[in-house]
Amino acid sequence: MDMRKLVGANVARIRRERNLTQEALAELSGLSQQYLSGLERGQRNPTVVTLYELATALGVSHVELVAPTLCS
Repeated sequence: MDMRKLVGANVARIRRERNLTQEALAELSGLSQQYLSGLERGQRNPTVVTLYELATALGVSHVELVAPTLCS
């Protein structure tokens, strides 16, 4: 299982569920839109701190970002 793709798919899904653009999530998380784009495509390897920042910005547990059952 490619964890980068899994995390990227979960971030993208949760972001869309909350009707957020990548730009809006970038503002909420303090990450760049370019970084989020690469992350959602599975091209970035997020750190624990990045996962925490994303989870906080999305209003979810960090576990939801790495859970394989949540990835569609």
